[in-house]
Amino acid sequence: MAVESSASTVWKGDLAHGEGITTPASGAFPPVEVTWASRTERSAGKTSPEELLAAAHASCYCMALSNELGGSGTAPESLEATATVAFVPGEGVKSSHIVVRGHVPGIDQDAFTAAARAAGEGCPISGAMKGNVEITVEATLES
Repeated sequence: MAVESSASTVWKGDLAHGEGITTPASGAFPPVEVTWASRTERSAGKTSPEELLAAAHASCYCMALSNELGGSGTAPESLEATATVAFVPGEGVKSSHIVVRGHVPGIDQDAFTAAARAAGEGCPISGAMKGNVEITVEATLES
């Protein structure tokens, strides 16, 4: 059975001057303001769909990498991933670049890089973007 997640946005005004409020149904974080300017120019304390996508990608990726590492018997002590989503007005979302650092006892950089790349392919959010968005991963194993 599928698990469903939802959020809603109420938008007022035209694209260039309007603004919206996006609210997650779970209440896990407070409603956030979204504007065209936060998407294309400056954030000014507001978010964009791409920032929300980056948050989803970073969190999903960490889960996938944790699973990948754990499945090979080298569970991570900690992982920190930052996803940067690039948006080009008139063209859409072009890429998501993940930079991940991890503390993982018992493996070397090559094994960590291989697991990081596999997680980049296997993460469900990556899967949703596959074929439409370039996904890249940069991995660093820290001691």
